[in-house]
Amino acid sequence: MRTSRALAAVGAAAALILVVPTAASAADRTPVLEEWSSQLAAPFSLAVEGHRVLVADGGTGTVGQLQPDGDIAPIVEGVPGLAGLAVRGAWLAYGSSVEDGSSEPPVITESGLNVRSPGGQTTYIDLRAYEMTNNPDSASSYGVTDPASCAAGTAYSGLLDSHVYGVASWRNGWLVADAAANAVYEVTAKGAIRTVAVLPPVPVTLTAETAGMLGLGDCAVGDVYYAEPVPTGVAVGPGGAIYVTTLPGFPGESASLGALWRIDSRTDAVMQVASGFSGPTSLSIAANRVYIAELFGGQISVVDRGTVAPFAALPGAVGVAASGNGTVWASTLDFAGGPGTLVSIAKGKVKVQAHIRR
Repeated sequence: MRTSRALAAVGAAAALILVVPTAASAADRTPVLEEWSSQLAAPFSLAVEGHRVLVADGGTGTVGQLQPDGDIAPIVEGVPGLAGLAVRGAWLAYGSSVEDGSSEPPVITESGLNVRSPGGQTTYIDLRAYEMTNNPDSASSYGVTDPASCAAGTAYSGLLDSHVYGVASWRNGWLVADAAANAVYEVTAKGAIRTVAVLPPVPVTLTAETAGMLGLGDCAVGDVYYAEPVPTGVAVGPGGAIYVTTLPGFPGESASLGALWRIDSRTDAVMQVASGFSGPTSLSIAANRVYIAELFGGQISVVDRGTVAPFAALPGAVGVAASGNGTVWASTLDFAGGPGTLVSIAKGKVKVQAHIRR
């Protein structure tokens, strides 16, 4: 267990509501995008509950809440490798990871889920320790697995690695998408960990370009390479079904290899719902629609009854959180090193609730 400092006023303050009219008239119901904040560094994850909008800024290690004036009021600060965020009433959960930059490539030495109680006490659940003991994807085979291929030596089993990236509220506990373990975990209210599902390897046919990027010879062109799925986002849908986005670990990740998966919460069976996403890094569900942030695709997409369609063009889209009131919130990264942003996408008036800091 470890305790992090929080602003006491967040739990005790009164609420303000700001209503911001969008540019859409009653006759024009086209969703309008409005920027609320540009003071973020790397806003990897968002969480919305009612009119409360929270953001996990991995660039500053701060979990904050959007204020009516566009300010981001810090709730928790100094979180290393912050990614993944979920809220349930006065409870808060977010991921953290510690990276050893002295090795090449860098190695994550700590990764886990932080659960903050209404009283401000934070409990740390060590998911890397769980990975070291259980290695859920140890039965998965990656690389070129065909023994007759000249690239057969690239085959390997699931590695011992953990990187918490996506978090969702689940019953009285939480769900975690671990991007390095290639698995989705359930963390109970008491801190117990269970593997819900391991996402399957992604088959990719090698081209001359990708074979070259992997350092393989021309003889490997046409062979099948099984890439790690890399789950990035997790959300709970109708009937308690669990939905997960994957961004395969494969050279040229801008290719549309990303997918949306459904996990049956009764049987833990995994089924692909849709594919063709370009760098899906987050998802959210509202009104039976799945919203997906495509980082490389520069847009928010929507999946409705299995059909994928563009929802809003948004360069650098990295986080998304859909509210039951119809507003979709999204965050962006600037690949050129500029600030990240927080935007709303709505057909009508947007309400934001924030706590007064004391």
